[in-house]
Amino acid sequence: MKKSQEQRIRRHKKILERTRSSNLPRLTVFRSSKHIYASLVAEKNGKTLFSVSDKASTKKITKLEKAKEVGKEFAQEAIKKKVKKVVFDRAGYLYHGRVKALAEGAREGGLEF
Repeated sequence: MKKSQEQRIRRHKKILERTRSSNLPRLTVFRSSKHIYASLVAEKNGKTLFSVSDKASTKKITKLEKAKEVGKEFAQEAIKKKVKKVVFDRAGYLYHGRVKALAEGAREGGLEF
């Protein structure tokens, strides 16, 4: 495993310790080289309630703009499920770029974290 992957996994373990102490649902982010995914995980039983990704998007826009749209779409789905407050789990990724854009999109959509 690459050193950067090991560092991300180490950071993710620390983040999970902090986010699991809360009883709020968790907004989890996964970022690949091409796509970005967001899912809502219930902390009580560890089940994924729903997930959103940019795979269905056919627009010719940048990855950063797609991430922001995924955040807004995620917020709409969460509000439909009557979830207003979540804990943001960035999965060990640094908080900038697409991860930050997704978070800002979710906040603009009405989520609090």
